[in-house]
Amino acid sequence: MIKKAYAALAALVCLLFASGSFADQPLPWQATLQPAATPIMREIRWFEQYTLWFIVPITLFVLVLLVVVCFKFRASANPVPSKTSHNTLIEVIWTVGPVLVLLLLAVPSFNLLTAQLTLPENPDVTLKATATQWQWNYEYSGTGETPLTFDSYLLKDPDRAAAGKSDLATYPRLLAVDNEVVLPVNKTVRVLVTAAPTDVIHAFAMPSFGIKIDAVPGRLNETWFKTEREGLFYGQCSELCGKDHAYMPIAIRVVSEDKYQQWLTAAASDLPGAYKALMAATDGPAKTVDVADNVQ
Repeated sequence: MIKKAYAALAALVCLLFASGSFADQPLPWQATLQPAATPIMREIRWFEQYTLWFIVPITLFVLVLLVVVCFKFRASANPVPSKTSHNTLIEVIWTVGPVLVLLLLAVPSFNLLTAQLTLPENPDVTLKATATQWQWNYEYSGTGETPLTFDSYLLKDPDRAAAGKSDLATYPRLLAVDNEVVLPVNKTVRVLVTAAPTDVIHAFAMPSFGIKIDAVPGRLNETWFKTEREGLFYGQCSELCGKDHAYMPIAIRVVSEDKYQQWLTAAASDLPGAYKALMAATDGPAKTVDVADNVQ
């Protein structure tokens, strides 16, 4: 029992001081946002911390008021209740105070929304993501006469070895896919998001990029991002879409411009071979992890 307690404590310490290599996927008991990989996500993280400077004091202040009222104005301490109808100073304070707080929250939030919704005029890459129950279909625009298209499914445990994705730290269960989206670093990417005409509403969400947009049948929504570092990033469908909603992950591999162009050229004729070559160049020596030992 004591050993288990020490193990749990050690796991908690490792979680609190986890390195960046595990930063682009959710962690157990994670209470904060994922580290930013785009300028928009940096602003979102800043705004989250900024709002805490208002939320925490207001919450504590209201708690103190509740405790004071419960004890000071309880029936046993005040057999004759006060008949005070109003207090001008208090009326002014609780009117002006919230207005000022809302203004201080509104201005930066409007700036953030403007940055998110201002689409780039000349994106470097245009990607179309089409959601169906329960997978993602991707199409790269402007890649030749025949656009590069492929499906992306959840990678099941029995298929990990064949795909070369047995390392659970890099390819976590319920998040790893058979075919990741591959994009170049430091390039502006425009994403067109929709759902199949006969399907339901889904949502394309990538926490590290600070994007979440609905995939609606018959409607084409768009968003954008510009990743500032290479890595393998994970997201999920974030709109309840049916019985396998939890098994509809999104995986985006961000690489250098040279590796991206090599993958894009090879993928036009041999998609599996292009992925294997890219994984060999980015993952390094394969790490073998027994999946069965990690399934609880």
